[in-house]
Formats: sequence, structure tokens, C-alpha cells
Amino acid sequence: MDVQIEASWKAALKEEFEKPYFSQIVQFLKQEKQKGKIIYPEGKNIFNAFTQTPFDQMKVLLLGQDPYHGAGQAHGLCFSVQDGIKPPPSLMNIYKELAEDIGKEIPAGGNLLHWAQQGVLMLNASLTVEANTPMSHSKIGWEQFTDAVIKKVSDEKNGIVFILWGRFAQEKEKLIDSSRNTILKAAHPSPFSAYNGFFGCKHFSKTNAILKAQGKKEIQW
Repeated sequence: MDVQIEASWKAALKEEFEKPYFSQIVQFLKQEKQKGKIIYPEGKNIFNAFTQTPFDQMKVLLLGQDPYHGAGQAHGLCFSVQDGIKPPPSLMNIYKELAEDIGKEIPAGGNLLHWAQQGVLMLNASLTVEANTPMSHSKIGWEQFTDAVIKKVSDEKNGIVFILWGRFAQEKEKLIDSSRNTILKAAHPSPFSAYNGFFGCKHFSKTNAILKAQGKKEIQW
């Protein structure tokens, strides 16, 4: 299958695109659109995380669960929203931790594109969602694909910082070779759990300390 995805990822994930489950995802999305369903993010942004962070340039993998399901929010980067959209509660908590951790002023907007362009793969476990219906595409095969992405990164790269917030993300730990890579874990930044260990986790400064020790350029969060 000829998937429109950034070239280094296309090469790295070639085997996945040939598997039956991937064709089934594509078929499902086509059928849903034919039924008039609204799907987020729009087609050109489904693989935006890969476009913005090529396989050979990534340093960090930040894992989310499901794209935002409100109009104009999702653009293919976990936790990030498009320009002009108010930052959702989880992202506001990320900003609060950033301010506490490294003194970064809380921005007005919620577009985290600049993280992705510095080597942070901002991966959601599901890459699409039906409008106003959270987790609606969580069982269509995306998780098989994104699990393969996580494993590929872990197996073929060294020194990647995997940031896993919340129970769902932490279940992916089994896919990661921690002898070659670093895993940072904390509670999810959602208002329901942020006070259970997300606030104070200092993952931004810790990530940069790890990258610096490897001689890599630190992330300008």
C-alpha cells in the first residue's frame, strides 16, 4: 500500500503497511467518510507526528491515547491543538508543570509543533477519532500500528527518552527495551490525576539532562 507518510518512516514501517490490518483501517475510514461521519484530524494531518519528526531525527517519544474530538482541535500531535484553539485542561496542566520545572512562561496557545520539530515524536495510540465520540476508533487497528511504531523505535534506536503519562501509556512499557532507552513515567496530566504525581515529575528538565548527557541538543520546551 502506498501510504503518504514521511520518507524515513515509510522505509521503517514498510512491513506494517503491507499487513491486512492496515488495509482494514484504511477501508474503515473510507466507509465512515462515505456515511458522512466527521473524522479528526483531517486526512492530511493523520500522520502529522511522523511528518514533523522524521525517524532519523527523533530523540523523544511522548505517548498520548486518543486525538481530541472537538472541532478544530486535533492536528495529529498528541496533547497539541491547532492555532487559535484554547488549550484543553490536560495541556494547561502540562504548561503548569513546565512553568514549575523549567520556569517557562505559560503560553496563550496550545500548538506544540515546535516540540515535534525538535525531535519529539508526539504519538497518539489511535490516530483518528469520530467527532464528539472519544475512543471511537480505538479498536479499528490503530493500536497494532502504533505499538509497532513504539517497538520499532525501541529496537532500532538508542538513547530515546520515552515519556509515559498515565496508566494507558505505561502499559506500553513492555514494548520498550529499557537497557537501550530511558523510560520516564508519571500520572496523566488530566485534571482527574495530575495531583497524583504528574505535578512535580520534572520530566522536561529530566529529558534535557538525559539528552545533554548523550551529547544531543536539548529540547526548547
